[in-house]
Amino acid sequence: MQHSDLEIVIGLKDPNTREQAFRLLVGSYKERLYWHIRKIVMNHDDADDILQNTFIKIWNGIDAFRGESSLFTWLYRIATNESITFLTQKKRKSTIGITEENQYLMENLETDDHFDGDEFQMKLQQAIAQLPEKQRLVFNMKYFDDLKYQDMADILETSVGALKASYHHAVKKIEDYLKMTD
Repeated sequence: MQHSDLEIVIGLKDPNTREQAFRLLVGSYKERLYWHIRKIVMNHDDADDILQNTFIKIWNGIDAFRGESSLFTWLYRIATNESITFLTQKKRKSTIGITEENQYLMENLETDDHFDGDEFQMKLQQAIAQLPEKQRLVFNMKYFDDLKYQDMADILETSVGALKASYHHAVKKIEDYLKMTD
């Protein structure tokens, strides 16, 4: 039986049904959040860890959810922030810059035993890995997740105009990269 987000939120806020509602939430969103995170960090093991942290944050923070945005938007914002925090910490620990971060993501992608795409998909992911963090996020959310700009604006807490510009720049850079590697 499919449960609405509202039913899940109500269940999460009631101590008597919290655990059951949380299982429903995990069942409903686990796969989508995993792939969202995976596209950001480009590594299965890291994505699994971040997903776990995301669900811990959701469990601990559900009382802070006010319903001002959709549950989906709130969950994606947490997953996105957890992913960015992970990459930032990784950068800080190894004192790597943007070029090295992009190289790290490329190496993750190339050595990931769980990647099962063909040669074109690998080139596309390599092109995406070359993008600056914000453009990479925006491209993944629009291209792969088919999110509306307004939902993305809510998740990333920025303007629709800025997102459209970032997406346009990302597409142009990806096209240039793919032409260059042909």
